[in-house]
Order: sequence, then C-alpha cells, then structure tokens
Amino acid sequence: TITAFLRQRQAAMVKFLKPGKVVLMLQGRYAGKKAVIVKNYDDGTSGRAYGHALVVGLSKYPRRVKRKDSKEKQAKDKRLKCFVKMTNYNHLMPTRYTLDVDLKGVVTPDVLDNATKKVEAQKKAKKLLEERFESGKNRWFYQRLPF
Repeated sequence: TITAFLRQRQAAMVKFLKPGKVVLMLQGRYAGKKAVIVKNYDDGTSGRAYGHALVVGLSKYPRRVKRKDSKEKQAKDKRLKCFVKMTNYNHLMPTRYTLDVDLKGVVTPDVLDNATKKVEAQKKAKKLLEERFESGKNRWFYQRLPF
C-alpha cells in the first residue's frame, strides 16, 4: 500500500541536519545570517510537533582588521555578536560546511526559558566563537554573505 511505501521511504531518508552543521537562517530577524546546529529534533517534541533545531549563530560578524589600526581598534573590529534560537527546519538552509566548536555544554534547550540564562549562554558562545575566529579556522563562517 501507499502508506507502507511512504513509511519505508521516510525510514530510508538520511538525516543530514546534525550538530555542528553550518546553516543559513532564511526567515525572521536573523535571515541571511549563519548559524550552527547545537541540537536537533527530527521528530519534534510535545511543544513543537515539527522538526526543529537549537542553533547558535552570528548576528554581527567581525569586521576586517587592518594592520595600521591601533590595537584597541583591532580588538573592537574582531568582536562578534551571537544569538541562540530554536528554529523550524523549514527556516534553515544547510550548507556543506561543519564547525567543530563544542557548544553543547554552553547552550542547552532549557537556556531559552529564562532571559538571564540565555544572555549568559550567548556570552559563553560568543567567547568560544571568538576564540575560533582568532585561530583562523573556518574562515567562511565568519564572513558576511554578500547580498
């Protein structure tokens, strides 16, 4: 029957939205921004009956640093700003890139319930992502999309 076929087809589908995958936000305040999946919920939860993911992204990208600038200006230009959000899969576009930064311990789903916890998680995520930026790895993630 057709339902058995669909069930079999669904079981055979590969789950490619995994933690560490870099995605682009397509809708809302952070549309066009890059983010990393921290935790994914393919089958949904009781509160959200659709596939969604907890993501950490860059709401403000670091600027280009010039050698002639003062150390203070260089430090200011290297700063970035993060966001933490639970997002529907329909509003994410996966990329071929992955980012191996351990955000699991910093950002958890219960962080979104409380505003102060969320701000703390954003600060910790910012610190981790800035360290990664300083190391020079994953350059593409830290560049603004040109559109």
